[in-house]
Amino acid sequence: MYEAKNLTYRYDENAAPVIEDLDLSIEDGSFTVLLGHNGSGKSTLAKHFNAFLLPSGGKVYIKGLDSAVEENLPLIRRTSGMVFQNPDNQIVAAVVEDDVAFGLENIGVPTGEMRKRVDEALTRVGMYDFRLHAPNLLSGGQKQRVAIAGIIAMRPEAILLDEPTAMLDPRGRQEVLDTIALLNGEYHITIVLITHHMNEAVGADRVVVLNKGKIAFDGTPKEVFPHVEELRALGLEVPTTVSLLYELKKAGIDLPLDALTVEECGQALLRALTMEKGAGK
Repeated sequence: MYEAKNLTYRYDENAAPVIEDLDLSIEDGSFTVLLGHNGSGKSTLAKHFNAFLLPSGGKVYIKGLDSAVEENLPLIRRTSGMVFQNPDNQIVAAVVEDDVAFGLENIGVPTGEMRKRVDEALTRVGMYDFRLHAPNLLSGGQKQRVAIAGIIAMRPEAILLDEPTAMLDPRGRQEVLDTIALLNGEYHITIVLITHHMNEAVGADRVVVLNKGKIAFDGTPKEVFPHVEELRALGLEVPTTVSLLYELKKAGIDLPLDALTVEECGQALLRALTMEKGAGK
């Protein structure tokens, strides 16, 4: 889906590179999370995958299309949609279904097909019953789901999400995460998620950690998150489960650091307690 080859980017030709000589490939249908502290280059990288930004050096390919070739841009932007952190900045219409139809109108989709796509997109994100509502009356999580519906109505093969839950309460955050999981798991849409919430990365196929425009870690969540001290040295935390297990492990309890979900963490704790009780006997 995405390939960066020796990618370098500067916001100013005299400035230090935000991304430097970076190589990265992201597979079609995968769910990848980009992590990194502010200024690490993750949002800059994501914007290259939609050709919002073009390389200062190297190449970026989206489904094999060179982002630097102007004729490729319309197809790239239909292939790869983008959702930002503030849903209010993405909603342009006074009625939910009109907002979802906005992008389709701009590319001249016929009325009958537009109706079908809008209904389908709203159904996918669980917002069909709100199609005639005013967006300003929706919760933050509902607004973000409408923004995502507007993207998937365009039938993209991939969606880039730049901290889509940053401005949401826990319920809204979970609504958006459930939607992302649905789009990836059932509809096989490639997902690239940028987040500061480490717990949101637990269910991903892959975690890529950026630091100063270069890749610091790249692997599955179970491979990356046990590197607690190294991640903290980069200004990052780890999922709550890993943090708990790490502190207990430091206290002398033999625990794995790759039990990421609440269920896995609970089972690991139960096994450790059972073994300690047995040893005590």
